[in-house]
Amino acid sequence: MICSTIQNKSAQEAISAASLCEMAEIRLDSCPMSAVMIQECFSMDVPLVATCRLSSLMEADPSLTEAAAARVSEERLIKAIIAGARYVDVELEAPKQMVKRVAMAARENGTVMIRSYHDFSGTGTLEKLKSIVEKCLYHDGGIAKIAVMAGSEADVRTVLSLYDIFDPSVLIAFCMGDKGRDSRLECLRRGAPFTYAAVAGAQQAAPGQWQDREMYRAAYGSRKFAGYPQPGVSASGEPCPRIEVPSSKSFTQRAVVAAMLCNGTSRLGHYSDCGDNASAVALARSLGAEVALEGDTLVVTGAGPDKVKSCLDASGAVHVGESGLLARLMLPIAGAMASVPVTLTGEKTLSGRVLSGVDAIMEKFGVNVSGADGECRVPIVAKGRLTPCRTDFSGTSGSQLISGLLMALPLLERNSSFIVHTPVSIPYMFITVDILKKFGIRISDELLGGDDFMLSEGSWDFCSDILFKVKGGQSYSPADFNLEGDWSTAANFLVAGAVFGRAVLSGLDTGSIQADLSIMDILMDAGASLSQYDGNDGDIAVQRSPLRSFTTDASQCPDLFPIVSVLAAFCQGTSRISGVGRLSHKESDRGQAILEMLQQLGVSAEIEEDTLVIEGHSLAQRILTGNLLKGGFYRTRHDHRMAMALSVASLGADSPVELDDRQCVGKSCPMFFELFDRML
Repeated sequence: MICSTIQNKSAQEAISAASLCEMAEIRLDSCPMSAVMIQECFSMDVPLVATCRLSSLMEADPSLTEAAAARVSEERLIKAIIAGARYVDVELEAPKQMVKRVAMAARENGTVMIRSYHDFSGTGTLEKLKSIVEKCLYHDGGIAKIAVMAGSEADVRTVLSLYDIFDPSVLIAFCMGDKGRDSRLECLRRGAPFTYAAVAGAQQAAPGQWQDREMYRAAYGSRKFAGYPQPGVSASGEPCPRIEVPSSKSFTQRAVVAAMLCNGTSRLGHYSDCGDNASAVALARSLGAEVALEGDTLVVTGAGPDKVKSCLDASGAVHVGESGLLARLMLPIAGAMASVPVTLTGEKTLSGRVLSGVDAIMEKFGVNVSGADGECRVPIVAKGRLTPCRTDFSGTSGSQLISGLLMALPLLERNSSFIVHTPVSIPYMFITVDILKKFGIRISDELLGGDDFMLSEGSWDFCSDILFKVKGGQSYSPADFNLEGDWSTAANFLVAGAVFGRAVLSGLDTGSIQADLSIMDILMDAGASLSQYDGNDGDIAVQRSPLRSFTTDASQCPDLFPIVSVLAAFCQGTSRISGVGRLSHKESDRGQAILEMLQQLGVSAEIEEDTLVIEGHSLAQRILTGNLLKGGFYRTRHDHRMAMALSVASLGADSPVELDDRQCVGKSCPMFFELFDRML
């Protein structure tokens, strides 16, 4: 990215200038700002660097000693950090105590610290520059900045050779002066997170500095970014189209099934139609419930247990569409309520899919489950009555059947308890518990684990077992509430904004227990610029920012794998996403599908045991080196998550990306392409 240096301006002029940039450095040594104005400036969505040079302060006020200048600089930088500065730049020569306090504030507030070295007299040897970079990185530097004066082409080559030695994502190295001018753009080509330019029409901050508009043209050509045109062409502060995120199908399907089991009417607000939600509605109607849509509120008059039982006994079958979740919810419910064997049927990608692990678990509760060929493959038959018991089993095959048990066991006469060993997709179990609570059903749960679990203060990532206690003889009561927005779908728009421009999303809750809320943590780890207004349910804004490689465990949120792999392709360095084993029984074999997608896109990637390893490059580097992703014809494998991820990847492709099946997004978000087009 291109960071415009803003200096010698009033506070309001600096804020206005920064709003026109894709990224800006605010020189607090020459832009006088009160504490209030620092707060206003550094709370902007545009990623900002806070800089306050001691030498400039002392030049402006000769009465200042170095110690006094250090106190002024420290105070201004810490205020900027607290206000939301994305980066803070402290020179390598700054006093140690000042550095210590600024570094502590940066760590506490998630600000990346730049340790910078400037030499206006010359370049120095490669060994000297290597030593300086090492010092910058050792002494609290998340990024090392090297800016030295070039006297020859050899000097430029020396400086740029640092990119062959150090990780480019933590190095900004270029030359000043006329001979070093091109190195300011070349460092982006080598993988630097960003480079510096002067604001159009303003004085250079250092010899050889480009005007930012000129550098935009040289780096990006006529490319436009999602959410706004070229930086500087029009204000990035202009309103960005807001994307209303559809409701979570995980919440919706559970809520519709729970409402079906009530005697009475429930009202589910913020309902969004999609293939899986429509299947849940159709299932509820087939089992005796009345369902109507009033605006965006789904009104469900439940059939109650008796009517559901009679419908199951009469038909001996239940159809779940293409929803693997509905299939696993209904197996225990059918076992709890039907007096006859029940055949569960599906369609499209669900037809013929193996429901791994359900037979062994259901057998513990007295229900035999099998397909026509002896495999647990849809269509599938459940025989026998669900029986309350105390038992334990492995949770490695997923959370959905466990959610079905949590919904069905309260309807039995006696109490049950079970321990889930090695649980995966834990958040989805607690979505079920949360929704059941709204319908008057109480489940007792206890997370268990070893020393790592205790030290983590109960983190799901270190949980080894979960104990559920379910009281029998409970009944479902009608409920009125709004369905949460879908973080799985939102992840695609958030990544598109973080890599290719900006986006504003509404309808989401950052206090949610949805597993795919993890996309926020992943994006922040990657360096994305994120902000939210007006509490947990306020709009979320994301804006393009320098992105670095990350490591994450997606075993609890497998639906994020496709879009997170696209994110990794644009993060400088090697990213590692573990949990690939959770992907084999999705709409496609997602692990293999993602790997093949990345390789066709021209991204270096491989699977090492349970981890997807991806070599990424920044968008700027891809543009400058001609290494954009490859367009062409792509198979989605009729997987909605793959289709969405490929659509986002197309924004960084060298030619159009054509999908073999655009309609598959209807499974979770039929309006996906309409919403996606609004970003462009």
